[in-house]
Amino acid sequence: MKLIPLGDRVVLQHKEPEMTTKSGIVLTGTKQEKPQEAEVIAVGPGLPDIKMEVSVGQKVIYSKFSGMSVKDGEEEYVIVRQGDILAIVE
Repeated sequence: MKLIPLGDRVVLQHKEPEMTTKSGIVLTGTKQEKPQEAEVIAVGPGLPDIKMEVSVGQKVIYSKFSGMSVKDGEEEYVIVRQGDILAIVE
């Protein structure tokens, strides 16, 4: 399946969450939070009054409860509006 976002929407793919903390504590699946950092997979064309500021391949941080999850086999994607993206990670 190929996802092509419309308007000011962006398709993100979650980065794998860390399974251990910096101090070496192993986290179980129930204790992990939904990841908020993701890679941009596809970017919509924008809207007449909204210029798209992200591009494919960038790593971003987005709002915790934003977007819609889409699953394609083993892969999980999130479709969000550009306004839900808080920062680009460099």
